[in-house]
Formats: sequence, C-alpha cells, structure tokens
Amino acid sequence: MSSNPLDTEAGTELFSSYEAEFKLVQADLTQKLDQIPDLSGEPRKASLSSAERALEEATELLDQMQLEKQNVPSAARTKLNQRLRNYTTDIDNYKRKLRSLADDRAALFGGSRYHDDPAGGGPSDVQLEQRQQLLAGTDRLDRSTQRLKASQALANETEAIGASTLADLHVQRERIRHTQDVLLESEGYVDRSVKTLRGMARWLRIG
Repeated sequence: MSSNPLDTEAGTELFSSYEAEFKLVQADLTQKLDQIPDLSGEPRKASLSSAERALEEATELLDQMQLEKQNVPSAARTKLNQRLRNYTTDIDNYKRKLRSLADDRAALFGGSRYHDDPAGGGPSDVQLEQRQQLLAGTDRLDRSTQRLKASQALANETEAIGASTLADLHVQRERIRHTQDVLLESEGYVDRSVKTLRGMARWLRIG
C-alpha cells in the first residue's frame, strides 16, 4: 500500500487521521446505500437510519479536514484542496441518493400505510424512529468527544514542544551572552597588550 504523501509533512498528522477515518466511513456508507434498494419495510427504514448516521459522520469528518487544512504546509495544499473538492462532491452525491431512496414511500413502508399499532403489543413506528434518533444523537456525541480528545492531545503536544523550544532558546542565549563576555574580556587583554608594547617601543627608542 502506498503511503499518503501528507504523512511526511509536519503538522499533518491529525488531518491524515481524519482522512483515513473518512475513507472508512465512506466505504461503509457506499455499501449501505447499495443494499437499501433490495430492502423494504422495517429493514429498509433501519438501513436508511444507519446510512443517515454514516452520512452525518462523513460530513463531520469532512468539516474537520477543512479546518485542519489550515495547519498543513502551503506547499501541500494544492493536491489537498483537490481531494477535499472530490470528497465534497461525493458527499453531495450520497445526499441525493439517500434522499431518493427515502422518498420511495412504497418500498419504505412495504406497500402499507405508515401508522402506529398500539394494539399490536410491539413498538410503534414512532417509537422506533424516536429510538433511532436517540441512538444517532448518542453516536454523534461520542464521535465529537473523541475528536475533542484528539485535538486536546495535539494541543498539549504542541504546547510541550513549544516549551522545550523556549528552553533551548534560553540556553542558547546564555551561551551567546557568555561568549560575548569572553570576547569583551579578550579585547581588554589585547588593548592592554598593545599599550604595553607601545610603551616598550618608546622606551627602546629613548634608550
């Protein structure tokens, strides 16, 4: 497998992580969308909800990549921008396909009319939909939490690198200052030596 060209650039680790996760979600979403046309009734509704959650996750990852792009070196952004445009086009196509599949009411409800069945003893369509929405919200919260943790870890690492760099600069400044002091002291020795030699030269001429 060929490596991502961005992996060798500084400041792109988090972007590469988002992109790898996006591709996994993209593959899963494509598979779900390909399976939905063969389903009907409750299995179709469940697959549609699952595909919607995957699409939301892919959209969130794309947004994160757009933000993280600002930390990528400018030399790598041209190819990166093209990839992001392609991903955006893919997301738009997924949205249209999912909307088309969701609008097929006959397949969605198995040829029957959408209704609650409180006498049936099982969960109604409304209850199932509410449950799916709750699960989707929980999934989004979990993903957002994980991304926040990743961003915080990167910020902590950057802060530590900055502190180390400042410490190194302080040490280098002290060395430069010490070198300057040594040079000034050496200049003083040279000046005194020159004066001594001049005095000796005058003494020799007088003598």
